[in-house]
Amino acid sequence: MKKIFLSILIITLVSCTKDVIVIEPPVNYEIWSGPTINFSKESGADPTNSINQDSITQSVIITRGNEGGQIYNILSEASAEQGVSPLGTRWAIGDTSDIANLTFAPFRTAVGRPKDVVGKKLVLHIVEENIYMYLEFTSWESQQQGGFAYIRSTKD
Repeated sequence: MKKIFLSILIITLVSCTKDVIVIEPPVNYEIWSGPTINFSKESGADPTNSINQDSITQSVIITRGNEGGQIYNILSEASAEQGVSPLGTRWAIGDTSDIANLTFAPFRTAVGRPKDVVGKKLVLHIVEENIYMYLEFTSWESQQQGGFAYIRSTKD
């Protein structure tokens, strides 16, 4: 009887430990605090032309379509999907010096309506490379024009 009880106890403990999820704080991330660059896409410019794309890393290239909407990652998306785009990124309002206290979310969740993003100080997290950088939009064209501009930090 003791062997049966012990067997049941071991099986119960093993099955319960499979559901345990350990969440660890981010480690080995990089903060880009180098000189800022200006990026802009003119209204009506072709988003598939590389001159109208900000090639940030090997996994993220940002652009915006001319039908309006939000920005997207042209490496992994053909167009923007509200509430999801740009894929491979997370955003927070704030400063890179306060990363531990920021809440990161998809672009639209973090900033609200994209046209209201101009002048907000943001932190962009490139998920795959685990890179954080400062970014501030300086313009956002409405009326389905597709134009936008921002300044962002670069690698040191």
